[in-house]
Amino acid sequence: QVQLVESGGGLVQAGGSLRLSCAASGFTFTNYAMSWYRQAPGKERELVASITSVSVGYITNYADSVKGRFTISRDNAKSTVYLQMDSLKPEDTAVYSCYARGPRGIYRGQGTQVTVSS
Repeated sequence: QVQLVESGGGLVQAGGSLRLSCAASGFTFTNYAMSWYRQAPGKERELVASITSVSVGYITNYADSVKGRFTISRDNAKSTVYLQMDSLKPEDTAVYSCYARGPRGIYRGQGTQVTVSS
């Protein structure tokens, strides 16, 4: 059974930091590209950051709005992808969801709420 379980969300003041985690199971983690998306109320879902699979060399990509502030990484031994979020802004407030994309399809976690107060 495929599972993606996010954790690490919460309430933080502007300028603060949070680290999101997404623990994966039920598929071969190294063969999957991993991504973080977010969706704020009334807004479309936005790709925040992604990291490719082992076959492509773990290339990272970021939305312009988070470049220099967020860092995506993966620990293949733990089948976990992280999103380190620094210098948070109120506009980063959203539900953050983890996605896995690979040979058997696309999987999505349930999401974790991040709220940044001004």
